[in-house]
Amino acid sequence: MAYVRPAATFLAGFVLLLSIRHLLLRWVKRHAAAPTGFASIVSESIQFPSFLWAVVGALLIAIRFAPLTEKQLDLTEKAVIAFLIVSFSLATASFSAKMLAVFGDRQRMPMVVAGMTRTLTYVVVLSIGALTLLAYLKLSITPLLTALGVTGLAVALALQDTLANFFAGVHILVEDPISVGSFIRLSTGEEGTVTDIGWRTTRVLTGQNNTIVIPNTKITSSILTNYSLPDERVVVDIAILAGLDADPEQAMALMVDEAKKQHDVLLDPPPLAFFDPGATPTHLQFKLEVGTARRIGSGYLKSRLRVAILRRFREEGVPLPAVTVVAADSGAKH
Repeated sequence: MAYVRPAATFLAGFVLLLSIRHLLLRWVKRHAAAPTGFASIVSESIQFPSFLWAVVGALLIAIRFAPLTEKQLDLTEKAVIAFLIVSFSLATASFSAKMLAVFGDRQRMPMVVAGMTRTLTYVVVLSIGALTLLAYLKLSITPLLTALGVTGLAVALALQDTLANFFAGVHILVEDPISVGSFIRLSTGEEGTVTDIGWRTTRVLTGQNNTIVIPNTKITSSILTNYSLPDERVVVDIAILAGLDADPEQAMALMVDEAKKQHDVLLDPPPLAFFDPGATPTHLQFKLEVGTARRIGSGYLKSRLRVAILRRFREEGVPLPAVTVVAADSGAKH
């Protein structure tokens, strides 16, 4: 019977605090201007921690009516406050990481949006929370730091590749050779759009809608082409063939005219046609250079241009390369 009153107090306090939590979260969501607004991020960050805070609050009220000794009461209060410090640290870390992501997206700062930045935010906030907890419990951190130093050395030796990728990721974020949203191509052939720069790997989305996971050290040690710098505009080359009897000036004029009709061809820089490499024993070869807003989709643009130029050549009577038929020797004796 001694614990009936504390149990009833706990249930009543928990229901009351849970009701207050529910009303507050509804009020915050109602006043949220956008899914990425301040109020929405606060609501999302405290969704689960606030439930735990209701449990802890009810427990703090209930233990006042429990038949506990002073020592037991003191230990219980310390455990509850330690739990609150941990839960507040987790909620603050989640809120800070999400706010950084929203801020970086609005200010167009890909470095802030990257996964590694969010990870470092968690590490910093949780480290502060851990130091606060140790200070509250009046524990000396000197032995802990000594143990961490020895352990850290052993871990560093065992995880050399992981640490190398981690510091390579930091190097990528600081130097900024690539960022989230960049279209890149490595010297090893991988290409696509960077979707995330993590603490160990960089993720690249290919044109086939596949994700390539590349270790950060491969990014920093490879020759890399970033098609998004200095801007996303690219110039693509298209080889065009015509017959030996074709008028080069007419052919180049038709190529440029067809290029200007394409909606995704830029007029600055304007399309240019070159008689390059020129005449060969079987045909005339030209090179058409066109600018487009992004490298993604340039393959489809080149295909459309080839079809359009072929159709125009036929309409204007421009000779096409002659088809050479080579008869294979069957090996039969005649």
